[in-house]
Amino acid sequence: MAPSAISRHDEYAPLSFKNWQPVDGWYDHHGSLDAQGLIGDALLERVEDIDQDVCEAGDEDAFFVADLGDVYRQHVRWKLNLSRVTPHYAVKCNPDPQVLRLLAELGTGFDCASKSEIEQVLNMGVDPSRIIYAQPCKTKSYVRYAAQKGVKQMTFDNADELYKTKQLFPDAELFLRILTDDSASLCRLSLKFGASLDSTKGLLELAKKLDLNVVGVAFHVGSGASDPKAFLQAVKDARTVFDQAAEVGYDLSVLDVGGGFCSDTFEAMAAVLSSALDHHFPPHVRVIGEPGRYYVSSAFTLACHVIARRTVCNPGEEGKSYMLYLNDGVYGNFSSIMFDHQQPTPRILKAGERFLHGRRPDGAYDPLAEHGGKLTEYSIWGPTCDGIDCISARSKFAETIDVGDWLYFEDMGAYTKCSATRFNGFTDNHEVVYICSEMRARAILGL
Repeated sequence: MAPSAISRHDEYAPLSFKNWQPVDGWYDHHGSLDAQGLIGDALLERVEDIDQDVCEAGDEDAFFVADLGDVYRQHVRWKLNLSRVTPHYAVKCNPDPQVLRLLAELGTGFDCASKSEIEQVLNMGVDPSRIIYAQPCKTKSYVRYAAQKGVKQMTFDNADELYKTKQLFPDAELFLRILTDDSASLCRLSLKFGASLDSTKGLLELAKKLDLNVVGVAFHVGSGASDPKAFLQAVKDARTVFDQAAEVGYDLSVLDVGGGFCSDTFEAMAAVLSSALDHHFPPHVRVIGEPGRYYVSSAFTLACHVIARRTVCNPGEEGKSYMLYLNDGVYGNFSSIMFDHQQPTPRILKAGERFLHGRRPDGAYDPLAEHGGKLTEYSIWGPTCDGIDCISARSKFAETIDVGDWLYFEDMGAYTKCSATRFNGFTDNHEVVYICSEMRARAILGL
C-alpha cells in the first residue's frame, strides 16, 4: 500500500501518517516520494466515499491537499541558488500552521505584517529576532505589542512613521524601505510603499536627529515579479542609500531584498540577484529576503464539488455547452483571481463513477477516443449570487461533467485561503489534508 494522506488541519498538532507502508517504487535514492501519486491518492480517498444524496451538510465542501515535501524542496532550491540570502517567509501569503511549523524547523525567518501574524509565529516558539515587522505603516497598538514581545526589526518609509517609532519603540532596529520599479510584477506594491531616492537622505537625517537605530535598507520589486532587471536596479539603489547613511553617520549592516520570487523564473531571478549582491555589497552585509508564493504556491491543490449545472443552447451552433457551479469561488479560495491576477486551470478529479486523477483509471484510458474526439465547452462559476463570481469563462473537457462530480486545481497555495470570505454565508474554513513527499521533511517534523 502506498503512503496515504496525513492528518487533517489541526493547528500545531503533530502530524501522523495513516497506514504508512513505504514500498519499492514510491521513493528515489534522494528520499523523494511520488508526489503526484500521493496527491492523487489523498484527493480520491477524501471524495470517493461521499454520497451527495445522503451526506451531512458540509461533507462535500471544497478542501485542500497540501504537500509539505514540496515546501521542503523549494527551500532546498533557495539554499542552492541564493545561499547568501536568509529567507523570511511572508506569512500573509499563506499562514498555514503546518507550513509555518516546517519552515521554522528549517531555520527560516518570518515576514509579518500585523499583530496577529507576529503572535502566530511567536506562539510556535520562534525567537523574536527571526521576525521582521515588514509593514511601513503600522498601527500604534501593534507597535506597542512588537515592543513588548521584543520584535525589533521593522520597516519605515516616511517621517511620520519615524516620529511614531520614537514615541512607542525607540529601541527598534529600522529598515528604510525604498521605492522600486515593480511595473513587471503581478501586484505592484510601490504604488503604496517605498521612499523615493530624492527623499531617503532627509529621512536618514531625521532618524539620526531622533536618535533612532537604522540598521538597513529594504525594497520589494512587487509580488510575482517577472523581470530580473528589477532586482538589479533595486540593489544599485540600495547601495546608494547605504552610502547616504554613511554620510549621515550610520553604519548599515543589513539588506532586505523583499519578495517577488516565482517558482518558474526563480533560477534566472536568483542569478541576477546574487551577481548584483556580490558586486555591490561586501560579505559582511547580512542579506535577508521575504519570499511568499515561491514557497507555497505549488504545494497546495484544491478540490471542488460540482453543486449545479445549467445547459446552454447556442442558436446556430452544433452541440451544447454548460455552466458549472462549484462550492467555491472568487469570494472564497479563488480570491486569487481578483486579488492576485491568477488564472487557475480546472482539471477533472471525478466524473460520474470514473476517477481521472491518481492511479484510477489505468493509463490505457483515452477520453478523447471514447468521446469521438469531441470536446464540450463549460464555463465555471462559484456558489454566490454575484455575477462576478466566475472561475473560468471557458474550459473544454472530453468528459461530460454533471452535478456531484469533482474538479481540482493545482498551484493554489498563494493568496487563496488567506483572503477567503464568508460572503453569502459560505464557509472560509476549508479542510486541509496534509501529505509529505520528502522523507527528510518527515524526519524534520518527527513523523
